[in-house]
Amino acid sequence: MTKDTNSKFDRRGFLISAAAAGLATPAFSIETLGGGGATRRNISSFRALDWQPYFNSLRNGAILVDITSRALHMWTEDGNYGLYPSSVPLSEDLTRRGRTSVIRKVDGPTWSPTPAMKRRNPEWPDFIGAGPDNPLGTHALYLSWTYYRIHGTHDTRKIGRKSSNGCIGLYNEHIAEVFGKAKIGTQVLLI
Repeated sequence: MTKDTNSKFDRRGFLISAAAAGLATPAFSIETLGGGGATRRNISSFRALDWQPYFNSLRNGAILVDITSRALHMWTEDGNYGLYPSSVPLSEDLTRRGRTSVIRKVDGPTWSPTPAMKRRNPEWPDFIGAGPDNPLGTHALYLSWTYYRIHGTHDTRKIGRKSSNGCIGLYNEHIAEVFGKAKIGTQVLLI
């Protein structure tokens, strides 16, 4: 099979164009572990979704978090849509699914570990103030479920991974966008 060098459409050109336009699906890597098994990392699906299968209306806006694809979808009340890569809980026992809502918005949040976190990690500090060492990043949306948040992170390696103790993490620039669009009462669904 010969390569058609005159072709106006080739795979390399398409991939370069898609990446430049921000349309490419992020790659994932497979790391081989000592036991010969493989672990998938940084998996994220950037597939746009419609809100109708998940919500009855866009009153107060809507946020859908897909734990499997590690993506946060947001629709404002007027129908504007945003899609953001996210971090998700480390394990199934830390994962909560279902409907909740935004009950509080905090610019410059402080952080204290939950009692369960403190039992698992007694060496962790009892409190971290707002700033670059804060695990909640620059902004946090507090959900009606106790201890659950959608928040930023200063540790960008966590995005696209199973890396949280239950919360949903976003890049700080993305949580700033979501924070600006979210309202108290924005409906949230984790699937």
